[in-house]
Amino acid sequence: MANNKSSKKRVLIAERNRLHNRTYKSAVRTLMKRCFAACAAYTQEPGDAAKVTVQTTMSAAFSKIDKAVKVGVLHRNNGAHQKSRLSAAVKKAVEPAAKA
Repeated sequence: MANNKSSKKRVLIAERNRLHNRTYKSAVRTLMKRCFAACAAYTQEPGDAAKVTVQTTMSAAFSKIDKAVKVGVLHRNNGAHQKSRLSAAVKKAVEPAAKA
């Protein structure tokens, strides 16, 4: 347990930062799941509305990932990896439908 004033303060700051980081990570995961779900829906039933949904969810996820990297919640390589996963999923969903 913290023994002096500065270490008690650091414990409080660490907890505050942990909660802040948790909200960012949770938001990133949620937006990624929405994008993957939109890709699956587009694969099942291709259409203009579904394609727009895929693009908007991917854009929102990219934005949140970039912000998380910027504030230091995610490492830049982790952010790049997540964006790569999303891009691959979107490409896999959109490319076959475009050829058909």
